Amino acid sequence: MSKNHLKRLSAPKAWPINRKEKKWITKSNPGPHKLDESMPLNLIVKDLLKYAKTTREVKNILNKKEILINKKPVTEIKFPIGILDVIEIPKTKEYFLFLLNKKGKFFLKKINEKKSELKYLSIIGKKILKKNKIQINFYNGNNLITENKDYKIGDTLLIDLKDKKIIKHLKLEKGSTVYLKKGKYIGSIGIIENINSPDTSNNSIIEINIGEKKVNTIKKYILVIDNILENE
Repeated sequence: MSKNHLKRLSAPKAWPINRKEKKWITKSNPGPHKLDESMPLNLIVKDLLKYAKTTREVKNILNKKEILINKKPVTEIKFPIGILDVIEIPKTKEYFLFLLNKKGKFFLKKINEKKSELKYLSIIGKKILKKNKIQINFYNGNNLITENKDYKIGDTLLIDLKDKKIIKHLKLEKGSTVYLKKGKYIGSIGIIENINSPDTSNNSIIEINIGEKKVNTIKKYILVIDNILENE
């Protein structure tokens, strides 16, 4: 049981679940996101979308390919959904972003169809390959082989999910809009005021304006975005 399930009391704190219900809960499969940075699709359909009450009902929905994740149908109930993944229900023409609120709990933010075609991929690593090629590693486990030397750790690439093309390079720099995925100010949106230690480390200190408040955080806690989280 423990290989496929978690005890509810031991589930990640970000999961917005009732921890005093049944003893066991679905555990995410290994995949594009870590256990504590994601939530299994089974729970999202039941607890967030509220489209089903039982796992059997969820399986029926997924087997009919009625839910798309980043424009692809997913049929595995344990598939891990992570921050800024796009959830689409073609049958009802609903689109959502998977996010963390300011209490550190996962939630779904409704977006329009146009925004559902975009995917934000934050760069967490680079590797120099042969023949001037560079491997860019993204936070969700994906990677990209490119010759573009302008892409840096902490930057975000905006991808069109339909044709898989890069449509925008969002740099980690003064004036950039960022979303905080960890730390004291989790779930907040801010503007970079200063990068106090401009190096390649994911632990670089970043000064951010959140409203009228200036705060310090570290590079690995933020995702550079643009207007994706603005109200419709």
